[in-house]
Amino acid sequence: MASVASTYARAFADVVMEMHLDAGRAVGGLRQIAGLLAESTELRRVWENPAVPADQKRNLLDAIVERAGIEKHVRNLVAVLIDHRRTHFLARIAEQLERELDARLGVAEAEVTSARELGDPERRVLESQIAKVTGKKVRAHFGLDSSLLGGAVVRIGSTIYDGSVKGQLEKIREAISS
Repeated sequence: MASVASTYARAFADVVMEMHLDAGRAVGGLRQIAGLLAESTELRRVWENPAVPADQKRNLLDAIVERAGIEKHVRNLVAVLIDHRRTHFLARIAEQLERELDARLGVAEAEVTSARELGDPERRVLESQIAKVTGKKVRAHFGLDSSLLGGAVVRIGSTIYDGSVKGQLEKIREAISS
């Protein structure tokens, strides 16, 4: 199952890179169609029903793409998925595509948890510091955890940078107890 999503995602990532498409728009368009498919039982029934002619399925796709302003290349990928009856992989393909493009473009996902809401200037400074540490562009997602008392915890993949007051207090406690 995962290999099907990976295969389509890698192939589409090749298209995005070769055609110099906007990676964010490509992933966003694919996620948008995947969201519509997840929300609409009727759409799933039509696209997955072998009795519905392929032209009608593609016409419906074209109407969705036109209304949402989704790129032609994304439309073509979804048309291939419809033709091969693989639309049920669409959400996984979108996730895999984002990971593939991030790897190719040198983008790191960072989960930043802070004790309080950070302002835009603080977020930008933190993102630039993370970029310096990782050597990659950073896409940060921010969350709150009041138990941190102050500071922030940054998770990039399996690596955790703990700059929180709570983390510092735990280090002091460990040092004292040992």
